[in-house]
Amino acid sequence: MRFLGNLVWFVFGGFWMGLGWMLAGLLWCVTIIGIPVGVQCFKLASLAFFPFGKEVVYGGGLGSFFLNLAWLLVSGLPLACQAFLNGCLFCVTIVGIPFGLQCFKLAKLALMPFGTRQVTV
Repeated sequence: MRFLGNLVWFVFGGFWMGLGWMLAGLLWCVTIIGIPVGVQCFKLASLAFFPFGKEVVYGGGLGSFFLNLAWLLVSGLPLACQAFLNGCLFCVTIVGIPFGLQCFKLAKLALMPFGTRQVTV
């Protein structure tokens, strides 16, 4: 079931959401200081491409807080808005609700990506 969910997700919205994370990663990697942020974007792009069967565990410390703050001001809001709007569109139908929930998971992740880790369930 996870494979089917990821396949349908990739075709109907996951490709574009993952591309957004990849673009953010490329833009961050332009500067030397932004390379660690860009690498984190590439890791999270894999979650955006195939989110079913994966959970996000939040944590981190003061360093993660400051990175999340800088991220939010530069790249987080556009990615969060993209995921939130896609989630609202998916939730219009009953069949799309699981996909909308994945979008909302990605919207929260777009606001606070640092200090998180992916766990396969």
